[in-house]
Amino acid sequence: MKSEELDRLCIDTIRFLAVDAVEQARSGHPGLPLGAAPMAYVLWSRFLRHDPRDPRWWDRDRFVLSAGHGSALLYALLHLYGYDLPLDEVRRFRQWGSRTPGHPESHLTPGVEASTGPLGQGISNAVGMAIAQAHLAARYNRPGHAIFDHRTFVLASDGDVMEGVGAEAASLAGHLRLGNLIVFYDDNQITLSGTTSITLTEDVLARYRAYDWHVDRVADGNDLGAIDGALRAAIAERERPSLIAVRTVIGYGAPNKGGTFEAHGSPLGADETARTKQHLGWPASPPFLIPAEAAAAFREQAGRGRAAADAWRGAFDRYRREMPDAAAEIARRFEGRLPDQWARDLPTFAADAKGMATRKASEAVLQALSPVLPELIGGSADLDPSTFSWLKKAGDFEPEAVPAAGAQGAVGGGWSYAGRNIHFGVREHAMGAAVNGLAYHGGFIPFGATFLAFSDYMRPPIRLAALSHLGSIFVFTHDSIGLGEDGPTHQPIEQIAALRAIPDLLVIRPGDANETRVAWQLAIEARDRPTLLILTRQAVPTLDRARFADAEGVRRGGYVLDREPAGAPAPQLILIGSGSELAVAAAAADKLRAAGARVRVVSMPCGRLFEQQDRAYRDAVLPPAVTARVAVEAGTSFGWDRFVGPGGAIVGIDHFGASAPGETVMREFGFTPEHVVEIARGLLG
Repeated sequence: MKSEELDRLCIDTIRFLAVDAVEQARSGHPGLPLGAAPMAYVLWSRFLRHDPRDPRWWDRDRFVLSAGHGSALLYALLHLYGYDLPLDEVRRFRQWGSRTPGHPESHLTPGVEASTGPLGQGISNAVGMAIAQAHLAARYNRPGHAIFDHRTFVLASDGDVMEGVGAEAASLAGHLRLGNLIVFYDDNQITLSGTTSITLTEDVLARYRAYDWHVDRVADGNDLGAIDGALRAAIAERERPSLIAVRTVIGYGAPNKGGTFEAHGSPLGADETARTKQHLGWPASPPFLIPAEAAAAFREQAGRGRAAADAWRGAFDRYRREMPDAAAEIARRFEGRLPDQWARDLPTFAADAKGMATRKASEAVLQALSPVLPELIGGSADLDPSTFSWLKKAGDFEPEAVPAAGAQGAVGGGWSYAGRNIHFGVREHAMGAAVNGLAYHGGFIPFGATFLAFSDYMRPPIRLAALSHLGSIFVFTHDSIGLGEDGPTHQPIEQIAALRAIPDLLVIRPGDANETRVAWQLAIEARDRPTLLILTRQAVPTLDRARFADAEGVRRGGYVLDREPAGAPAPQLILIGSGSELAVAAAAADKLRAAGARVRVVSMPCGRLFEQQDRAYRDAVLPPAVTARVAVEAGTSFGWDRFVGPGGAIVGIDHFGASAPGETVMREFGFTPEHVVEIARGLLG
């Protein structure tokens, strides 16, 4: 069979595996696979370095289907190239218990690099992956040893280039000159509801040129030679990311629905599927046909990837012999192991009634972690001087030719891809997605920081981090009305409760400096789920741990703060606090005890962790017989009822704040020991 005929056969095999999967499920998106299969085939058969035997090979190229609605295309590719995705799984597309869900999920399906579907996320994850490769190459590559030399490829849709997060990420990628990032733009001029002419009339390529990207256009999405040439040019471009706009026909080959929005998000239907197969010269039956010649071609192409991986493993063995320490560090990082005694030098904080802001305690912990955890990397959305989320002497992640004047990381570090301080700019949404991209890539403990009120801009990547079991760390400071004068626009009220509602997410609001240290330890250790650290702007007392229980209780989510003597009588009242209000609860307890009440104080920095403890522990902390309980948190009261119960009370804030000095705002809205005492006495009668 001639090579052109074999290529056509392979492309149609991809197309109709996807179409048959959608048709059998009676659900899905057949249009993208039909139109985009040629570009995907050229990439996977000629350029993509990957090993189906080892989907997590460290130096593999990454392929991100940002247009996640076209998941049937990806599943067809994974099956045909020999990943652990049997044909039966393709047949069970979108069905209960299958590994072929409606949109790709990285933790579920071998070979899926990122959980995509919400448009714009995948292309933004890919920016994080490209940052990861550039940093690893700068840190570990040596003359004659190109250990990290992979690229990140993306298949994006019209929707991806419309989304704001994609624009933020593209702007950042252009600034950072990420020449290892190559994006296919499936320019089919169709969205779910119609043609792009009703929503997108800008010159997309001109916009990406303005972002300082290399751009190219392929006029015919079936022209394999033109696609090949555009990819070669993009790979040769090492100084800029690349966007290749490929003009395709959505639903290519479908006589009645091809080129229309009807091919986007619904099965073609039995009749139109039959017509499409006839039009493209494909047998009407059986479904899920894989011709022997195509199967052999895919095996041969996958073999080239396996050979490349084997060659890399040999190169890494040579690297290991010459640079054993660096090789051991690389292996430890990608295997997710922490160094021995990594937490040994973390600071402990002496009791101090004046105390310090937990954002400052976080900074101290970060500086202690930085030298022992080279995998720790991150930054903020232009808020380093306020969030204190930087790594001293770790350098800035910037192109060497573009120094960032005055940037924090420049102290002792300079500017290069070897730097670990990433300046995301005022791009909170892209920051969250790029942090996830670093986590998807492997070998990193990534973090991103901003004000808690701005977490609303980051909710999609936070949610996807939880869904995908990523170890991303999100640091949110200025956590309440206590931030003061900036006023209600910057004072978070409902954000903590909304974030706590996300499944599989650790939201930790430490009450003092020592709880902050333990919170960071939990975040570093939680490599299979994301962690949010909620930190104060204002100083809070550093509690006297000779009087109060050790802060290690944070590990259990909630703990009895008081050092109660053995055999002490049961309390009459329990005060529960988190964050800056823990000290308020402790001060209120002292006043109540002075009046003769038996009071217990419980620190509750992470309700989710507390609820994961066994019942015996939970009942020991919050005895069911003690119904007089008061929870104190400077945020919405929503959610606290599960801890205070029907007989309790909540000191919270269910309205917006006000602009005034922080201590004034806290006092006026009732976050004082005196007000808590008043509420408690009402419960005690």
